[in-house]
Amino acid sequence: MNTNHTESIFTQIGGVFCTPAEKLTDKLKTIKAFVFDWDGVFNNAAKNENKSSTFNEADSMGTNMLRFSHYILNNKLPATAIISGEKNEMALYFCNREHFDACYYKIPDKIIALQNFCGLNQLKIEEVCYVFDDVLDLSIAAVCGVRILINRKANPLFKNYIVQNNFADYITAHESGNFAVREACELMIGLLGNYNQCMDERKDFTPLYATYLAQRQSGETGFFTQIDGVVIEGERG
Repeated sequence: MNTNHTESIFTQIGGVFCTPAEKLTDKLKTIKAFVFDWDGVFNNAAKNENKSSTFNEADSMGTNMLRFSHYILNNKLPATAIISGEKNEMALYFCNREHFDACYYKIPDKIIALQNFCGLNQLKIEEVCYVFDDVLDLSIAAVCGVRILINRKANPLFKNYIVQNNFADYITAHESGNFAVREACELMIGLLGNYNQCMDERKDFTPLYATYLAQRQSGETGFFTQIDGVVIEGERG
């Protein structure tokens, strides 16, 4: 699947390329880490009686296949993290289950968490892709390498602000809580050019996929929070 075909598919469903697809593809080839906000990205930002928010398995599978796509192309797992302004028990659970490298919670100034994450993983900020949805995310979106904004029809002025300031490379067609993470992941795999191989390898549970999965499952998640502007180790999920 070439870049133009992928661009056409996602444009047809309503996705918006703020950065031309070919240029976005070039940027993705330099990415070594995928970082996600939680509230409003994996869900619609609503809270349950425990003050937490949930996720769906379609989005979870999207993150897994995106990591596998990167592994195929680079023979190395990408670094992964959730950075959230709140403490969500399901986010901690998700990071543990999916063996993300890090979970940051109760981080009011998110750029501090990103700097910590990059330091721990020997990354440059421009080697990070960030999937986000709202105002608290702007400090990261302003500086990282690839930015994907999760759509929300209720904030047209915010989206206009994002576009005017070049804070996003792509805006999803699907809204928060409606499988938008899956869209973002499929877009990136498609632009990277190995979507069919990813599906075939996973379908047949090939030795390549089994090796990837074993490496993924061997990783442990680090949990971090912030006190007085300093990132410290937090409670484990």
